[in-house]
Amino acid sequence: MVEGVMPHTSSAHYGAATAGDPYIPTSGNGGYLAEHYDLALDYRVATNRLSATAIITARALTALDRFSLDCAGLSIDKVTVNGVPARKVSHVARKVFITVPGTIEAGARFEILVRYRGAPHPVRSAWGEVGWEELDDGVLVSGQPCGAQTWFPCNDHPSNKATYRIGVSCESGYTVISNGTLVSQSARSGRTSWTYDVHEPMATYLATVSIGRYRRRDLAASPVAQSLFFPADMSPAVATDFGRLGEMITFFGEKFGPYPFSAYSVVVTDDELEIPLEAHGLAVFGRNHADGVHGSDRLIAHELAHQWYGNSLTVSRWQDIWLQEGFACYAEWLWEEQRGGLTADQSAHAFRNELNKLPKDLVVGDPGPHSMFDDRVYKRGALALHAIRRSLGDEAFFSALRAYTLAFRHGHVTTDAFVAFFAEHTGSRAIGKFIDRWIMQSALPSL
Repeated sequence: MVEGVMPHTSSAHYGAATAGDPYIPTSGNGGYLAEHYDLALDYRVATNRLSATAIITARALTALDRFSLDCAGLSIDKVTVNGVPARKVSHVARKVFITVPGTIEAGARFEILVRYRGAPHPVRSAWGEVGWEELDDGVLVSGQPCGAQTWFPCNDHPSNKATYRIGVSCESGYTVISNGTLVSQSARSGRTSWTYDVHEPMATYLATVSIGRYRRRDLAASPVAQSLFFPADMSPAVATDFGRLGEMITFFGEKFGPYPFSAYSVVVTDDELEIPLEAHGLAVFGRNHADGVHGSDRLIAHELAHQWYGNSLTVSRWQDIWLQEGFACYAEWLWEEQRGGLTADQSAHAFRNELNKLPKDLVVGDPGPHSMFDDRVYKRGALALHAIRRSLGDEAFFSALRAYTLAFRHGHVTTDAFVAFFAEHTGSRAIGKFIDRWIMQSALPSL
């Protein structure tokens, strides 16, 4: 008998096929937590064909006879649990239901092996198409909020963070960039294999792969290693546009606390993208975001700030997304002031005036799934932070921010936890009132 697995009893124990988040009710799964993903992807760029194996180390939160994984648009060839073939596997829509050979005891760790294949592609969602996306000559992954399931079976919800090993093999001539640290690279028979390790807990939507004909430029080794990947013809433009990256990391480190990961990489694709994409330890920009005259400094600051707010401090439910986007938006204003442009106070007043022209029908603290990326969530979230900063003063405000990012480093955050932490750290009873006015009410307060 496999350790932690007992013979079936008369009553069945089924893990829920949802994380219980009303914003993405069909994503995530109950009954267990994934602790580590070991992904081995064999990919053909020319034909968009994937053959892969995922080994998932998980921990049961309750006794389990059956559980589920998120997996969209891919074919499942084999599933084992603790090395034993699953009793039953059914793939319905975006869920793989796995009946185990025996009951997994509550608290037991178990290993799921899934062999799968297919032509990965984005899935349709309330926010457009998300997931594995073919470029003109390569690949990117747009995982937020439910796109990870398009390229590996997973528990696709930010409340379940895990460590990763991501291995990708594809045609030589392409560069593969993924999260974490590149630990090996080898070529054989016209194909090159790349392996990356992620040691910090990472949400599934932040896992990514970028494949393209890129050049690499290492920008600096401190305060953290910074690397830039880009098409050869864009060398002059990207050198200018990302030339301030080290300065930006240093500045945000002073305001927010130490950069939370060991390195930061930027990928500039040969394709145009509507918006840049943040991922754990890196960001992806389109050709249109590099103009050679610093036209995207605001976006560069925003995506970098997500390394603290979103990637290290991750919301445990999408309702609280202002804790990621509001902070990243406020980072834009801080950088603008640092570079000698508008002060954060001037930006706050300007955007408050613009918001006043828009409908006052959105509650930032619960915007609803269709409006969670509404610009009002970003701007009002930033305005809430500015109002708190004005109340506390710079020294107390930034001291609390640095303590906040340290206390919740690589963990999860909620609005209630933010209010409680800031109130206790600063001794201010007004924090809750600011959040109530700016975040929990639809009416627009004055500054």
